[in-house]
Amino acid sequence: MPTNSKWTADNLPDLSSKTVIVTGGNSGIGYEAALQLARKGAAVILACRNLDKARAAVAQIKAAHPAAIAEPRTLDLASLTSIREFAAGFRAAHRTLEILVNNAGVMAIPYARTADGFEMQFGTNHLGHFALTGLMLEPMLAAADARVVNVSSGAHRMGSIRFDDLNWEHGYAKWRAYGQSKLANLLFTLELQRRSEAHAAKLIAVACHPGYAATNLQAAGPKLEGSAFMESLFRVANRYLAQSAAMGALPTLYAAAAPDVRGGDYIGPDGLGEMWGYPKRVPRSAAASDAQMAKRLWAVSEQMTGVHYDALPG
Repeated sequence: MPTNSKWTADNLPDLSSKTVIVTGGNSGIGYEAALQLARKGAAVILACRNLDKARAAVAQIKAAHPAAIAEPRTLDLASLTSIREFAAGFRAAHRTLEILVNNAGVMAIPYARTADGFEMQFGTNHLGHFALTGLMLEPMLAAADARVVNVSSGAHRMGSIRFDDLNWEHGYAKWRAYGQSKLANLLFTLELQRRSEAHAAKLIAVACHPGYAATNLQAAGPKLEGSAFMESLFRVANRYLAQSAAMGALPTLYAAAAPDVRGGDYIGPDGLGEMWGYPKRVPRSAAASDAQMAKRLWAVSEQMTGVHYDALPG
C-alpha cells in the first residue's frame, strides 16, 4: 500500500497481457473500473444484463481510448441459465481469465425473485457471482495468476446469514436483505481464498467496497417502489454528499491489479467512516471473518446453484 495513501488509477500497472471480466460494466463503479482497466491495456469484457447499454459503454470507452480492447456481452446474474450460457461462450473463445470483477448488484429493492426462485438481492449479489466464478474457475486456474474481486459494502455489518430463510419468505426487510448479500460476498471471498491456498492455486480472492459513491444504485429501489420523493432525496444526496463513481471505483481497481494486494484483503476508502477517499486495507465485521459460517454458506451455495468447485474441493 503506498505510504501516502493517494493511490489512483494512474498507478495501475500495464495490463496488456490480461483478460478481464467486469459484471455490470455499463454504468457506475463497473463502468469506471472497465474504463481504467482497458486504458491500461487489458482486454475487458463488459458483462451486462442489457446488451444495448453494454454496447454504448464500450463505445464510450473506445471514444476515450481508441486503442482500448473492450467487448460487450450479455449476462443476467438473476438467471443461472444466462450465467451458464455466458460462461460457455467465454470458455469457447478464451483459454485464460486473469481478473474477474464481481461488481454488478441490486440494493434495497422491493421483494422479488430471480428466474430460479431466489430472493433477488441474495440471488443476484451472491449466488449469481458464486455460480459465475465457479464456471470461470477453469480459465482462471489456467492463467499464470488470477484474481477474483468481490465488490461488497459497508452494509455487510448490518447483515446476518439467515440459513433458515435465505430467500426471505418470512418478514422481508430490504436493507437487511441487502446486508445479508454483502456479508455473503465477504464470506465467499474468505472461503475461496482458503481453498485456493489449500490447493496452492495461483488465484487470489479479494474483496472491496466503494464507500459512498454517486451511482444509479441508490435510486433504483425507490424507483421500483414508485417513491418519487425518496428517488429525489437519493439524487440530491448523491450530488452533494457522495464522491464520484470514478473515486468509488478506486478500491475495485486496487483490488484487481495493485501488485501488493494479498489474498483475502478487503479494500475500501481511507476517509471518515470509509465513506470517501483513496483505497486502503479496511477491517470487516466479526461475522465476515467467521470461517465456519463461510464453509456452511459455500455448501449451501453449491446446493442452490448446482455449481461445484471441483478443482478446489473443501
